[in-house]
Amino acid sequence: MSIYEAGMMICFGAGWPVAVFKTYRAKCVSGKSRGFSYLVITGYVCGIIHKILYNMDYVIWLYILNLFFVVLDLCLYYRYRHNSSCN
Repeated sequence: MSIYEAGMMICFGAGWPVAVFKTYRAKCVSGKSRGFSYLVITGYVCGIIHKILYNMDYVIWLYILNLFFVVLDLCLYYRYRHNSSCN
């Protein structure tokens, strides 16, 4: 296990729970990009596949946790995309 990879995953993933909370609280997705979310999801899935095939260690749980929050944020995007109360 690489401490640097774990650090990268922690730093990259730190913002996702905040983004999910803000979207849920505001019920507004103005300025969010589906394309970016799908790009990030693809990256996390590739990281998980790499861990499974070549380098299985505990960092895979950080990939899975980050993937969960990005997918949750994308689900909230679809839930609130037609909210007319957004500015």
